[in-house]
Amino acid sequence: MKVLVLYDYPPSPGGLATQGDMLYKGLMNLGVEAKAAHFESAQEKEWYYRWFEPDIVVGVGYWGHTPHIILHPQRYGIRAVPWLVADGYIANYQEVLNELPLILVTSNWVKEMYVRDGIKPDNIEVLPVGCDTSAFIPFDKNDPKILSVRESLGISPDQLMILTVGGDAASKGAQEVMQALSIIDTKAPDWKYVCKVWPQPRTKVQNMLDLKMAESLGLEKNITYATNTVSRNFMPYLIGACDIYAAPSRLEGFGMPQVEAGACGKPVIGIKAMGMLDTLIHNKTAFLAEVAKKIVVDEVVLGEESGFESSRKVRFDTPRIVDYRANVQNIATYMLRLMEDEELRVKMGKAGRERAVEYFDNTVVTKRFVKIIQDKLGIN
Repeated sequence: MKVLVLYDYPPSPGGLATQGDMLYKGLMNLGVEAKAAHFESAQEKEWYYRWFEPDIVVGVGYWGHTPHIILHPQRYGIRAVPWLVADGYIANYQEVLNELPLILVTSNWVKEMYVRDGIKPDNIEVLPVGCDTSAFIPFDKNDPKILSVRESLGISPDQLMILTVGGDAASKGAQEVMQALSIIDTKAPDWKYVCKVWPQPRTKVQNMLDLKMAESLGLEKNITYATNTVSRNFMPYLIGACDIYAAPSRLEGFGMPQVEAGACGKPVIGIKAMGMLDTLIHNKTAFLAEVAKKIVVDEVVLGEESGFESSRKVRFDTPRIVDYRANVQNIATYMLRLMEDEELRVKMGKAGRERAVEYFDNTVVTKRFVKIIQDKLGIN
């Protein structure tokens, strides 16, 4: 089996890039012939098609990347197998996707979104994102690397560190977490809330909105926004430095940081919806807050990135859910339980580690990928 993996390569620290890079490394570790290229690099992709002659091209992305990860390899007679996430609505390329013999998606919820929006379910297979469980491990709280992370964030040894990681924090539920913390602040042990976001124009605007909320709640001294660019090498230590990982996300097709937090032995607060129904177990590895609100829209405006002309308005026959909001009271209750009970944090963290190793270890996921390709496409 020869596989060309298309993703944001060389990998940035983002989720899709990590998803692709884990598969690429997993294939090489299993002895599968594999190459990697940037999904938009037409010349390099064609170069690999000509001399490497891959059996399949696996493109990591969402439906809007269809021209780059499906149509381009098909133009050269190469079989395309997309590994897709969802962004709330599949607006285009249904005909192309329905002609594929195999589509991989990151969770059962993502599969539901594609089926809801017109993609046939028969050839959709769920493949979770792999986790490097040899890097994301439980660390001793006195490990110098862990202590250094906490010191750099201004967190004292006796403070509890709550962490959220994302491109921006609001999409990961940070505003709901802040509201929950404001409810329990006077009852809870000393704490700091760290939001690790990526420096980009979109997040700068959102960060200001989030910090205004923190100020209005009287929590600004307890909340830190870390906006530095960091590598994937740093992430295990950042997660390892926290006591509770909180991300009741508004839209989550898988939840890679939640799985990585579990691999680090950290209890997680999530939302009882979407990809987290696959990755987290309520009351065992995580506390999942109920859904308080579903954001529903009647229409969306799409553009060239989705294969349409600029500002194309699409109106739905049936309104679509595009976002969720977690129950703030649930978050507050679960957060206080974890903050007050170190033994519970350890117990849930241990269960999270066991689940990450058993189901999401990258070797386990890559072997599952190989078996799907063998069974569905007959490629060995």
